[in-house]
Amino acid sequence: QVQLVESGGELVQAGGSLRLACAASGLTFSSYAMGWFRRAPGKEREFVAVISRYGGSTNYADSVKGRFTISRDNAKNMVYLQMNSLKPEDTAVYYCAANYLALAREPREYDYWGQGTQVTVSS
Repeated sequence: QVQLVESGGELVQAGGSLRLACAASGLTFSSYAMGWFRRAPGKEREFVAVISRYGGSTNYADSVKGRFTISRDNAKNMVYLQMNSLKPEDTAVYYCAANYLALAREPREYDYWGQGTQVTVSS
């Protein structure tokens, strides 16, 4: 059984920083590109960032590029999202997701999902 468990979501002030973590188990971690998505209340899940199997390639949504950094540690089966210069519009539930073989921006292309962690950015 595959499990992705996010952690690190908190209430933070605008301009602050937060680091999300996702612990993966039940899969060959290095076989999967790992992505972060987010969903604001009443909105569809949207792409945030993705990292390739060994971390050699990354891709970001325009709204977060330059502020967020995705990384992974395959020895620990962990993927991270470092979020800096947070804005109120970053408020959302953030989800970790695994995509076998391919980099992707679309939620439908991901095979496994975590339960999400709430990030709230106050102004």
